[in-house]
Amino acid sequence: MTDTNIFDLSGRVAVVTGGNGGIGLGMARALAQAGCAVSIWGRNAEKNEAALASLAGARGAVEARICDVTDRSSVDAAMQATLAAFGRVDGCFANAGIGGGGRQAFIERTEQQWREMFSTNLDGVFHVFQAAARHMTERANAGDPFGRLVATSSLASLFGTARNEHYAATKAAINALVRALAVELARYGITANAILPGWIRSEMTAGLIGNDKFVANVMPRIPQRRFGEPEDFGGIAVYLMSRASSYHTADTLVIDGGYTAF
Repeated sequence: MTDTNIFDLSGRVAVVTGGNGGIGLGMARALAQAGCAVSIWGRNAEKNEAALASLAGARGAVEARICDVTDRSSVDAAMQATLAAFGRVDGCFANAGIGGGGRQAFIERTEQQWREMFSTNLDGVFHVFQAAARHMTERANAGDPFGRLVATSSLASLFGTARNEHYAATKAAINALVRALAVELARYGITANAILPGWIRSEMTAGLIGNDKFVANVMPRIPQRRFGEPEDFGGIAVYLMSRASSYHTADTLVIDGGYTAF
């Protein structure tokens, strides 16, 4: 890495789960443009290929791998393949997740729905962070301390969201997880932070943002008077991956156009 630009990611390698669309792709694109090699992990082969095509010409090398974060063996296989391809992993962006829908009352929530939400949104983060942290601590013990763990949380972890309690619970748990990891792993040069997006245009929110009543209620509460876009997460991804954030850890960073302040 050069010493002239603390945001230069040349020589670094990052994994972005769910990096084949939405916020994940926005982060992957910015990381690759900053010189970082990026491994996109996603379950959908077609979306993976489309993401790769959209990142053609980036400064950093980009690859995509099939990975189901709910399956530890799938995560371990993807990590080993990424390490074989790039030699190291410096950052892990645990972004893969599913939405709650907000259509069903809590008292009607099924055990299966509850478990499925936790399996993807919380267990998935546990699986990928553990695989990444194991590699990062091994490198640190060998004299190369550096690591970045970044999880995509949600404003639902801060506000009461009706009929979305299972989703909110997973995201609040993620906030606590990164704070604990920040303390435990600091000695290895590893930071841990969470990003809390506001209302962002993506496949997950397409139905809501396409609803005129929803837009009429929510837009007046966003001071910037627009929904966020995936590219709005490029800068925070590069910052958290870079040397510029070396002393910034255990934080929950809100990216919401001012929604929480108004």
